[in-house]
Amino acid sequence: MPIYEYKCSVCGEITGILVHGYDPPGDSACGACGSTDVKRIISNVNYHHSGSDRLSSYDPRSRHSESFLKDTRNIGLHAEYMLKKSGVKPTDEFKSKLENLRTDPSSVIKKSSD
Repeated sequence: MPIYEYKCSVCGEITGILVHGYDPPGDSACGACGSTDVKRIISNVNYHHSGSDRLSSYDPRSRHSESFLKDTRNIGLHAEYMLKKSGVKPTDEFKSKLENLRTDPSSVIKKSSD
């Protein structure tokens, strides 16, 4: 079921409409002001990189954006890169700790303060 997005020509609000089937809705209206003067727009898309994609495209010399640094999936990427570069296979314990960091980074702070 696709979600079509429309931008209102009156107030500029973007409204998403869930469509059952693949035919665009005929009677689209702005969710904010109710105007029917709306135009379908191209929605933003996301692409999920796998862990191996992230590792293969990682460059330790490049400057990373704030969004890169805030993305918890990138925690430990440099450590993984260095292991791979030196030909060392990460242990199961390393992988487990890294996964714990990525899913709950605050757990490190909690454990160190105990």
